[in-house]
Amino acid sequence: MVGIEQKGDGVRKHRPLVFAYYVTGHGFGHATRVVEVVRHLINAGHIVHAVTGAPDFVFTSEIQSPRLFIRKVLLDCGAVQADALTVDRLASLEKYSETAVVPRDSILTTEVEWLKSIKADLVVSDVVPVACRAAADAGIRSVCVTNFSWDFIYAEYVMAAGNHHRKIVWQIAEDYSHCEFLIRLPGYCPMPAFRDVIDVPLVVRRLHRSRKEVREELGIGEHVKVVILNFGGQPSGWKLEERYLPSGWLCLVAAHILQETAVGKNYASDKLSGARRLRDAIVLGYQLQRAPGRDLCIPEWYANAENELSLSTGSPKFEANERISQMDLYDEDLEIIHGDIQGLSDTKSFLKSLAGLNATNDSIKNTEKRQMRERKAAAGLFNWEEDIFVTRAPGRLDVMGGIADYSGSLVLQMPIREACHVAVQRNNPSKHRLWKHALARQQAKGQGPTPVLQIVSYGSELSNRGPTFDMDLSDFMEDGKPISYEKAKKYFARDPSQKWAAYVAGTILVLITELGVRFEDSISMLVSSAVPEGKGVSSSASVEVASMSGIAAAHGLDISPRKLALLCQKVENHIVGAPCGVMDQMTSACGETNKLLAMVCQPAEVLGLVEIPTHIRFWGIDSGIRHSIGGGDYGSVRIGAFMGREMIKSTASTKLSRSFSSTENGLNPDEVEEDGVELLENEASLDYLCNLTPHRYEALYANVLPESIFGEAFLEKYTDHHDTVTVIDPKRAYGVRASARHPIYENFRVKAFKALLTSVSSDEQLTALGELLYQCHYSYSACGLGSDGTDRLVQLVQEMQHWKRPKSEDGTLYGAKITGGGSGGTVCVVGRNCLRSSQQILEVQQKYKAATGYLPFIFEGSSPGAGKFGYLKVCRRSSSKLV
Repeated sequence: MVGIEQKGDGVRKHRPLVFAYYVTGHGFGHATRVVEVVRHLINAGHIVHAVTGAPDFVFTSEIQSPRLFIRKVLLDCGAVQADALTVDRLASLEKYSETAVVPRDSILTTEVEWLKSIKADLVVSDVVPVACRAAADAGIRSVCVTNFSWDFIYAEYVMAAGNHHRKIVWQIAEDYSHCEFLIRLPGYCPMPAFRDVIDVPLVVRRLHRSRKEVREELGIGEHVKVVILNFGGQPSGWKLEERYLPSGWLCLVAAHILQETAVGKNYASDKLSGARRLRDAIVLGYQLQRAPGRDLCIPEWYANAENELSLSTGSPKFEANERISQMDLYDEDLEIIHGDIQGLSDTKSFLKSLAGLNATNDSIKNTEKRQMRERKAAAGLFNWEEDIFVTRAPGRLDVMGGIADYSGSLVLQMPIREACHVAVQRNNPSKHRLWKHALARQQAKGQGPTPVLQIVSYGSELSNRGPTFDMDLSDFMEDGKPISYEKAKKYFARDPSQKWAAYVAGTILVLITELGVRFEDSISMLVSSAVPEGKGVSSSASVEVASMSGIAAAHGLDISPRKLALLCQKVENHIVGAPCGVMDQMTSACGETNKLLAMVCQPAEVLGLVEIPTHIRFWGIDSGIRHSIGGGDYGSVRIGAFMGREMIKSTASTKLSRSFSSTENGLNPDEVEEDGVELLENEASLDYLCNLTPHRYEALYANVLPESIFGEAFLEKYTDHHDTVTVIDPKRAYGVRASARHPIYENFRVKAFKALLTSVSSDEQLTALGELLYQCHYSYSACGLGSDGTDRLVQLVQEMQHWKRPKSEDGTLYGAKITGGGSGGTVCVVGRNCLRSSQQILEVQQKYKAATGYLPFIFEGSSPGAGKFGYLKVCRRSSSKLV
């Protein structure tokens, strides 16, 4: 870098830098203010490539320099307007889709190659979303300069006109999140996608004529006060005061910041302010916000944003422990006649969404063409003159225990903030509003009205599944008896796009089969889950528990949370066909906020709730690697564990037989007791691997178990592994020793972890807790259930833990482990509950993104289980109540 010297415009001179300046295609206003920034950069000796759809003269009339290059490319379109004040919202969304969404892959490829070819030092955007993503892909820093962002603008358009285009908002927001910081201009709107903000004064094109010259040209005397408004290039009367501004003064600040950023100065904040943490939560939540049902609440994401001064820019935020007025929820459309939302903002949002369906249904003739399929189906789902039952069930973070649940281990599980909501209504078949094809099906059978199940699931386009499912409830019966679970499994598997319905509708068959419930009314269900799928946080269990809770509430069934969880496990094991243990459903049903559910899975003995000490905090960090308990790895490890149990039982029986034989042959009884007859008797009839202590395992059985065995060889010797939810493949080799060893040692680790939680607060306590997490993680890997992504996250936590810090500072992060079924998913992290820990979690997130290109979702916070939440009964508010 050359020496710095002062220039006339106040911009210091560096070595020539290369700026790629992207300008939105929305009118010429952005281009005219960009001209001033570009002019100052060029005056400082730098090179600027302007990427714009504006005519050349907008730039060349102000700047004549060989260091200005104009590249005519249109990468966004802004708003489609008939005039300055009239916006065609739907046309705007469709135009953006055509301009930036459909050709997105080719745009990114072209822009990355071009940025590398010009050797850009910095990408500046005003305010083209894809420019930020292209810069990140090219390994170049990017900055935005604006007072509004297109995700905020389009969010309103989506609400008003184009719900089926809502993915545009998510994509734009994610693109902006790659930007390093925002240079924010006056008159700004909430822009939560940007984590760091620098506020500057207004940036305008320089003046060419003096105040006196303008007044003379307009014929306005010196004594007259003038107010003028110029909007979108179209005069609209005299209304706004115009102050004389020295040439270039306002622009100088922005140009200087861009120059310093390009040479490496860090303008990003090192402080984890409340506002920055809020933006982090929103940015990281964009993928979660894609979850079903959230499309109606897009503007609320922005209304709850704050600026750096912590001044609210919209409606107040609701904390988890705040009481939300029941009367302020849904524009007075719905009334809660039973239950309490318990201050849960996600429940508030779901109820607003539900109330919105009522409004949509009343005006469907005017909006039908613009509604996406699931939205239209949901709008016609309910009879608004009847009660609707709403239930909620959270996902869970596996703190300790994991896959050892099916071997009878103690487990410690935390219900997370993200949850599934289900709305259920029962109707007499003669009054049930059937979809056209369901009605045609009944008519084809030549029957009168019969009970029908209709389900709408939000977020279907994210999982390549159908948004709706319906069936005659009589399909669950055959010759007056419920069909078998195996037959139901095949029923739901017929159409891959509707296999998801097994998690919801399967709860009805289980209630019929296990409790003898008979369903004579039709049932309508709306499922809206914010628990992300494939991240190992029990998205399926939350759907099952919320669904069965809703059906039970609507039919007056009194089922305890524990029993309900066990019933939901049958849905997953036998109808869905996933061989999970019971801890997921138990946590979703029985958990409480900021407490760990302690349960011995034999099969489901809840020991109680363990308070999380105030100095300890747990986080979940998503690896981005999809987890599935239905996958082969999880199932094969489970089979290996059950094989190991059979081998241990067989070995114990053999030893026991030899002991009895020795006694009969007159040997000294003391010699017979060497291995303990009573212990051997227990081990010969071992129900759960976790009832075997580690020292007994090492002393008698560790060397007996093979590393692996083929299914055929095992079946020939032992006949069966006695697990009702898995089937041995004779041609497959199964790991046995590691699979059996893991639950035996994990049970011991969980007991130690639980005891440590109640010990005296100290650095040693946290270190020991973290060590137990690390041991669990590497035991997963030994079973074959690790992944590169989760290993990398655990390694990053270790680096943070062992980073050299002043002796006066306490540690922050202490341990991490893969969770749930393994093979990807989420990592659980334990640390001190302090600001620095939160900072380090964000550093882990950013380092993982830098290494993999994937920005992990962070789970933090907790919420009540379905049992604690209970149910809401809501109805349409009558006109008499509105008076």
